[in-house]
Amino acid sequence: MGKPLHEKTMDANWMLQLIISEKYRFLRHILLIIFCIVVLYYSPADYVEPFETYNRLVIFFQIILIAYSNMYFFVPGFLFRNKYLSYGVFVLSGMVISYYVHEVFADSFKRDLLPNEDDNINFFTFSFMTMVLIIASAAIKLFQRWISDAQLIHDLALANTNSELEQLKNQINPHFLFNMLNNANVLIEDDPQKASQVLVKLSDLLRYQLYDSSRDKVLLTSEVHFLEDFLNLEKIRRDNFSFLISKEGELSGVQVPPLLFISFVENAVKHNNDSAKLSYLNLYFDVGHDELFFKCVNSKPAVKAVNKSGGLGLVNIKRRLELLFPSSHTLTIEDNQEMYCVTLLLNLKK
Repeated sequence: MGKPLHEKTMDANWMLQLIISEKYRFLRHILLIIFCIVVLYYSPADYVEPFETYNRLVIFFQIILIAYSNMYFFVPGFLFRNKYLSYGVFVLSGMVISYYVHEVFADSFKRDLLPNEDDNINFFTFSFMTMVLIIASAAIKLFQRWISDAQLIHDLALANTNSELEQLKNQINPHFLFNMLNNANVLIEDDPQKASQVLVKLSDLLRYQLYDSSRDKVLLTSEVHFLEDFLNLEKIRRDNFSFLISKEGELSGVQVPPLLFISFVENAVKHNNDSAKLSYLNLYFDVGHDELFFKCVNSKPAVKAVNKSGGLGLVNIKRRLELLFPSSHTLTIEDNQEMYCVTLLLNLKK
């Protein structure tokens, strides 16, 4: 049987880190040197000793010199700076010089050849071998550069996403605070006692927003409690308003981004105010099979209120969902004459 997927991923990540990580640089050099020594050690001998050892040392230092000068001087100095002609000149020069260096030492050891051995090597064959070495060493640096650039792009995109998320979350807080202060202001003259209750509950809500919602994730139970406080606050302000919060499944321990549902609830409250009949708002939370199902249903007044806010909250929450759950959320909105329904399905594993 093959390895499990997670073990294959770990192996792939380790190999990738071995190639690109700074902390493995020394190990990479050691492995390259050992590889060259092993290949030369097990290659067929051309000369009697000690001249065969001298020959292999010359070849070893040629390989090391070409590979390292290419990786740390010519590739960064020419190839990375788009100086392709200069780099091409280096490649050709490296092939020619390496060939003639080999020929010089081969002539020095010619009298010490083993019987039936020939040290003559075709220029094109030798040049091809040198080019393979140059291409292989350049490929390592190009691959490292590509991974480094990809990581930089990923980090920049992540930073931009986090910055945008923070801005969107900060836009929610003043928007919510502005509405609640308006509510308290209206009640101060009509019912000072209710206005006082509103301000006390508002302080609890602000405490949650200032401290708990500053984290990346909060407990779903805390978020539900926050919504319950918000709706109780609305119930104080409006006599003809009722709400229901239904919870199913195992909500404890589940974590979600803060202030994820308040925009839906606030939008529902804002648009279901009806002086002629009782208005309602029902929330449903269901957790199961690594999914969170959220539903917000609100009644609609017979006469639609004029909306001057521009729907900032819903625009923000849609954008946050795109950033936080780009491929793991489903948002459905149903709007008819009697009610307005928002359904959100989140995959908690992603």
